Amino acid sequence: MSNGGHESNAVPSAAGTDREELLRRRLAGRRSGGRRSVIPKVDRSAPLPLAAGQQQMWFLGRLDPDSTEYLIPLVVRLRGALDAGALERALGEISARHEILRTRYTMTPDGQPVQIVDAPAESAAVLPVEQVPGGSPAERERRLTELVTTRTATPFDLETDWPLRARLFRLTEDDHVLCLVFHHIACDAWSTRILLTEISALYGAFTAGRPSPLEPLPVQYADYAAWQREQLSGEGLQRQLAHWRTALDGAAPTELPTDRPRPAARDYAGAEVFFDFPAELPQAVRELAAAQETTPFTVMMAAFQAVIARSTGQSDISVGTVVSGRARPELQSLIGYGINSLVLRGHWDEDIDPAFTELLDRTRRTVLDAFDHQDVPFAQLVDELQPERDLSRTPLYQIAFTMHESRLDAVDLPGLRVEPYSGGAPVAKCDLTLQVEESTDGSFHGRVEYASALFDRETAQRAARHFLQLLQSAVAAPSTPISRLGMLDRAEHAIVSGSLDGHVPSGVVERCVHEIFAERAAESPGAVAVIAGGVSLTYAELDARAN
Repeated sequence: MSNGGHESNAVPSAAGTDREELLRRRLAGRRSGGRRSVIPKVDRSAPLPLAAGQQQMWFLGRLDPDSTEYLIPLVVRLRGALDAGALERALGEISARHEILRTRYTMTPDGQPVQIVDAPAESAAVLPVEQVPGGSPAERERRLTELVTTRTATPFDLETDWPLRARLFRLTEDDHVLCLVFHHIACDAWSTRILLTEISALYGAFTAGRPSPLEPLPVQYADYAAWQREQLSGEGLQRQLAHWRTALDGAAPTELPTDRPRPAARDYAGAEVFFDFPAELPQAVRELAAAQETTPFTVMMAAFQAVIARSTGQSDISVGTVVSGRARPELQSLIGYGINSLVLRGHWDEDIDPAFTELLDRTRRTVLDAFDHQDVPFAQLVDELQPERDLSRTPLYQIAFTMHESRLDAVDLPGLRVEPYSGGAPVAKCDLTLQVEESTDGSFHGRVEYASALFDRETAQRAARHFLQLLQSAVAAPSTPISRLGMLDRAEHAIVSGSLDGHVPSGVVERCVHEIFAERAAESPGAVAVIAGGVSLTYAELDARAN
């Protein structure tokens, strides 16, 4: 599935075993044998429990109420003749339609968190309009950036605030910015796509004088939360936990080479770099995926793990990803926290150099097994496995990979051109995250999100280049051992081959020396790296001294 329409494209499009067919049936909500249970409507007069993911978000919010780590901004620019009244009415309709958007969270006397669902608001409170000050276009743009940054970095009080804030910034009569900010307790990537789809449907209807075209929701999020609580028990859950205990036994943290020492406590301040895939690469990835009976997600996950292995010298790489729990039809149109984090562990013996096809096959099996055991909430998995407590890093994985559809493809507002607006400060949910977005035309676009306390921008840019280069090498010659797949770009190759022409950008030499050392250390840790005064050091010994 994929982020923004699904959460991640991890399920094989073609599979050759009965088990994989059963898995696809289960992910589609079709279990063999027996009738599927119905999600009942929960009694609204009794305390409403939180879903597992909600409870994790609530706990983290109580732990650090001023944190902005779990805010989800959705900011778009609207150019053209905007009907602000119709847009406000659309948002009001969505708020009335989805209880989760008007839900607060409090504690019972015995210390249990519960949901409080409020009545819908008056429409005037749904979308305040703010004129952006400034005498010139440049001044207005500067002030707009400040306003959006402030709005997207203001924390929620989950006990008093609804989990969606909306504001419309007006620059001119035909230039507006819609700023929506969710708290993660009520939202995920699938939810943002639902929201944009419903805004489009309602805005189009209201501007044309038609009523809402949306069908009533079969269940509300509170119904799902109570049902999920009942499902997360018994022997089935214990079997899933047993799988994860085996799969992650002995997994070690991923030690990426950092530009600065790791702070004692994790800093969630982040930054991001964007990159595009060469035009022919997405199709080549799809063709390799089809040939290996898997998906583009799995191909890129394997390539990402290979890059990390080459960069760290480790042969045990755990990568986090997210999946949507909306396998059931009645949950497809429901806004709310419906995702779970999975740990995809790639590991092999240190003295083995697998071909990319072998790594891909292992990754494919790992993805299938993870999806087959995806019901264990991540917070519960952490509690069960009890990894060594380390405030400087996230538990169980420090790098992540996600693949999702373009969210703006879901927006169609008559008479308006909708553009993404980059506002607010990015948040790093782990050390390094690779995100790939698939557009409706089939092109891929990438983003590397990184912890700015650990890495410089040029390091993230280099990681993006190495991923693209290795992926291109892998799809061109998939039987090549991963240590021999090309990863360096032209300038870096020039340094390796000694063919510098004097036009290499400043800083490239230093970066390449570091990268070359990392590659040689990964490939041959026991080889001699330096000899001085009759003393020789291997790459492993030199690396140990450097750290």
